[in-house]
Amino acid sequence: MKRLCFFMLMVLTVLSAFAQPVDALSIIRRSRDRITAATIQSRSRWVITAKSGSTTERLIDQFSKDDAAGNGMDAAGKSRTVIEFREPANVAGTRFLTMEAGSGADNRWIFLPSLGKVRRIAASEGSGSFMGTDFSYDDISSADRDADLDVHTLLREENYNGKACYVIESKPKDSSYQYSKMVQWIDKNNSVNYKIELYDKKGVQVKTLEVLELKDVQGRLSPVKTRMTTPGAGTSTTITVEILRYDQNIPESVFTTGYLESGKAR
Repeated sequence: MKRLCFFMLMVLTVLSAFAQPVDALSIIRRSRDRITAATIQSRSRWVITAKSGSTTERLIDQFSKDDAAGNGMDAAGKSRTVIEFREPANVAGTRFLTMEAGSGADNRWIFLPSLGKVRRIAASEGSGSFMGTDFSYDDISSADRDADLDVHTLLREENYNGKACYVIESKPKDSSYQYSKMVQWIDKNNSVNYKIELYDKKGVQVKTLEVLELKDVQGRLSPVKTRMTTPGAGTSTTITVEILRYDQNIPESVFTTGYLESGKAR
């Protein structure tokens, strides 16, 4: 009898563990923290497809850093990213810096060669197109978006392109954010976020971000081809990563307005 009772207790314990509700916030955090690296350096080709089917290209270098000493701009322990346009000639030399603010909107600056000076991007400009692409300034910053800024709800579990996924709805706590909600398909096994649907203030889906190709880079399963689609406009922007390196030495001076102006690390 004692053995039977012990067996039943074990069964109930196991069933109880399986019955625990899935924590949507934890799933989001695992997905966003999936790739651990002190720095990320990449070169990618952005192909912008117009409604007519015509295309234009951008060649872009990107530098990202986390958890390093401050640079006089309150950056200590916060993620920051610089995007630098290499081609074509009409956008070459354009540089963009985004820096995690800790709460609320990120700090963002842009240098346009035609103006010859650095301009700060206001929070109200977050929904504006980033250099004619389907990405907005908010979209560029969203990869490092703090999971605590949104309320996350597990909607269901389903297959996406043959992968078992959690489908999670995320609603921003701040009503001033560009989107009213985001619906994400996150792999149950490897935490890869395969797809994000973005909805406007009226609840209409306005964009879709998809991961089209993954590759193992330095032991990390990394997206190397993604596409942002704007169904209403009939446009899309496809990003293909040509070079990707983790944990390279990137000088802290790259993440300053001085670098935006000169393109030179001091």
